[in-house]
Amino acid sequence: MKSFLLLTITMALSCQSSYAERIKDLASIAGVRSNQLIGYGVVVGLNKSGDKTKFTGQSMRSMLARLGLTLPPGVDPKSKNIAAVALHADLPAFAKPGQKIDVTISSIGDAKSLRGGSLLMSPLKGADGNVYAIAQGNLVVGGLSASGQDGSKITVNNPAVGRIPNGATVERRVESSFSKGNSLIYNLHQSDFTTANRMVEAINKILGPQAAKAIDATSVKVSAPIDSSQRVTFASMIENIEVAPDDAPARVIVNSRSGTVVINGRVRVQPTAVSHGSLTVTISESLQTNQPNALAAGETTVIPQSEVKVEEGSLGSDGNHMFVFNPGVTLDQIVKAVNKVGAGPSDLVAILEALKSAGALRAELIII
Repeated sequence: MKSFLLLTITMALSCQSSYAERIKDLASIAGVRSNQLIGYGVVVGLNKSGDKTKFTGQSMRSMLARLGLTLPPGVDPKSKNIAAVALHADLPAFAKPGQKIDVTISSIGDAKSLRGGSLLMSPLKGADGNVYAIAQGNLVVGGLSASGQDGSKITVNNPAVGRIPNGATVERRVESSFSKGNSLIYNLHQSDFTTANRMVEAINKILGPQAAKAIDATSVKVSAPIDSSQRVTFASMIENIEVAPDDAPARVIVNSRSGTVVINGRVRVQPTAVSHGSLTVTISESLQTNQPNALAAGETTVIPQSEVKVEEGSLGSDGNHMFVFNPGVTLDQIVKAVNKVGAGPSDLVAILEALKSAGALRAELIII
């Protein structure tokens, strides 16, 4: 657990934004989005693992009536081979009638398993109540449930949920604002003024001044051609422009249940001291001057040198030992120092909370 904790923190600290990313990985075009669809249906062909609820029988009666078969009054089909299910799917942007999309099917009754079942034709509706796709097909169920005559039972994953790859056919398209107007608006996935400004500079460097303008920390407006075919080529060019995103704000994320701590590279600690158990961690910084030879060309440079000293001892009459943190020390050094003496994640969490309470932790502490 300790080695995993250090690995998690080291990975977070090593992921700096000194590299460039494509705009398509940082932002999305306003109006180009997927839409959620939902529906209700009946799964048939189950091996006695279906529902025992009344509304499943009512659904089967209504379906048979639409197909021209009228059941005698009072007869309610209670077959164990059928199950009432809820359907949901995502309708991608620019999806056209006739294209296929995946569908997820979930039991809404007391069905034990949907394995081996087939979904009958079911409409998928959007938030506006219109039908956008029709689903039907054989389910792929990853779960498994089995029971013995002595009452023993085993369940692997969840057999009450399945999928139908390409199981729905799109029947209606969703209008998009992509081809409208004389501009495109790119919305950053993570709002940041610096990243938005760098994105504007990168676009204007290629397209010319005033081609892009930042609206706020999230949106960048780019002038675009009106012709739809030219706009596709234009969007392809824009999304492949590389931008160096700015570092995220200083944050420390603590999972109180698992003890995992993630720290980004912008976290700093102000001068302070923390007493915690029997651990002694002293971190100090000094400046080393590099003076060039009198006959050689060059400039005098100052190089910071950090020294970490870690000791562990038992508590005595002197009381708890102290953590001494000098100005500018990064939490990377602190984590490595605490980890060296074999302290657990709970010790590190306690230290972070103490630093935050003392006002010495220059970061947002988020506990999940």
